[in-house]
Amino acid sequence: MQTASFFKDLEFNDEHVAITPMLESGFTKEIRIAFKAGQVMKEHKTAYPITVMVLRGEIEFGLPEKCVTLKCGDLIALEPNVVHSLKANEESVVRLSLSKSDSVKRVNAVLNL
Repeated sequence: MQTASFFKDLEFNDEHVAITPMLESGFTKEIRIAFKAGQVMKEHKTAYPITVMVLRGEIEFGLPEKCVTLKCGDLIALEPNVVHSLKANEESVVRLSLSKSDSVKRVNAVLNL
């Protein structure tokens, strides 16, 4: 058994979004992304399906055909290879669920870290 809290030891970064691996199960990797208002994750895609949930705040989730506003409690799932971006309208905390085959290193690469 593993446990994690998306709000324990929560820290924001003035320079870029803060990406924190929270836990890894037999089938997913759970990542916390902490945004200060106005911070962006530029357009990117992944070879695996993902799920994104806003735990606090509000995010503009950019897709090729439209931009979707996600608020606290909203959830979106994407198939592989869908280009998307995220922008925080206010201080926000996001849960990113990755495939076990995906990597946190790839997520950090979006920010050029």
